[in-house]
Amino acid sequence: MGADGREAPLLAQRSFAALWWGQLVSILGDRLTYLALVGLLAQHTREFQDAKSSLLLSLLANVMLAPVLLFSPFVGAWVDRWNLKRVLVISDVLRAIVVLCIPLLYATLHHTFPVFVLVFVLFTCNVFFLPAKSAITPEIVPAPQLLAANALLSVAGVVATAVGALIGGWVVDHWGWPAAMQIDGVTYLVSVVTLLVLAYRPRAPRAALPALSARQYLSEVGEGMKSVGRNAHVGLALTALAAVWMGGGFLHVAGNQHIQRAASVPGMERLGLLMCALGLGSGLGTWWVNGAGRAFPRPLLLGGGLIVAGLGMVAVAVSSRFAVFAIAAFVIGLAAAPTFVLSETLLQEGTELTQRGRVFSMRDFLMRLTFLCAVTLAGSVTRAFGTTPALLVCAVLLAVAGVLSLAWGRRAPVLQQLPPR
Repeated sequence: MGADGREAPLLAQRSFAALWWGQLVSILGDRLTYLALVGLLAQHTREFQDAKSSLLLSLLANVMLAPVLLFSPFVGAWVDRWNLKRVLVISDVLRAIVVLCIPLLYATLHHTFPVFVLVFVLFTCNVFFLPAKSAITPEIVPAPQLLAANALLSVAGVVATAVGALIGGWVVDHWGWPAAMQIDGVTYLVSVVTLLVLAYRPRAPRAALPALSARQYLSEVGEGMKSVGRNAHVGLALTALAAVWMGGGFLHVAGNQHIQRAASVPGMERLGLLMCALGLGSGLGTWWVNGAGRAFPRPLLLGGGLIVAGLGMVAVAVSSRFAVFAIAAFVIGLAAAPTFVLSETLLQEGTELTQRGRVFSMRDFLMRLTFLCAVTLAGSVTRAFGTTPALLVCAVLLAVAGVLSLAWGRRAPVLQQLPPR
């Protein structure tokens, strides 16, 4: 806090700055990993010309999701008791080791199965990292700055997506996907260094939680599940988030193939450029939500954004021109930005300190379950009818989710209140 009694700017606060820079670097590496994995599958299937391309893309998504579906509902009670900083640091160390091992294993065996095993381990680390990151934010920043903190963290993701997509696409096409993996391993280690700077001490309610017995553990898992269903803030946040994850599932399967097959020269650079356009749109939307967007009700921002994102998906589906893809990606990012900022704030505001680990773990479980259903549906529709019908189905589902988000505003008037400054 400054001498005038006002809180210092967030990036001038040691703990938040450490978290922000760590997220910026590690998310940048995550984008390289995604492009590298897609590049690996492209190499393995002769640029997605093999009939098994859709199956392998769906399998990759399922392997990324499986740890969350298996473990997320059960780790929250532990995360609520552990030192959150320690969880973040250990998770990043393990992720660095796993990512660096993937190129070595594929070079030795030339098979996707062992790669999928390591990807499973990588995303098991995420099961612990993600709820800890979301839970620690309201503990290291003042409450009036919570929305701004989430906006800045979202900006870190946007910047990392834009830069990582551009760099990653070029690296995969020119240096090879193993080089992208190696760079990602380094980014995780850089994140570890920044997180070690973070000054964090568990608040009294967290530190005072009793030791877990088997019965107490199951009871607390159940309490986390119940809080998801009865809280209006949580309900709106999860409705909007589910729609975004569903859209991501369709783009992963149908979108990747649609873009590559429309390209005169297939490669990861085009995908990287589109991810960059998506990131730029999301960055502009995040800036607007934290400024002029405060004047609008949250359900309107979330629901209206999803409907606009659905229209952007229609443009992708009916076109084969890269310029249209790029404009649509920018619009989709712009329209989806409120979901990334407001959903995190809604969950933090609507959840008690001692239940945040459970709620954020349950969020991760539900979102990955949605993604799994989406990639399964997208794979089935794509194989049966092609990429265009699959993307049009996605557009309709986004619009339906937008209408449901708007309905939350009528069900719970408290959601119309503006976030605190």
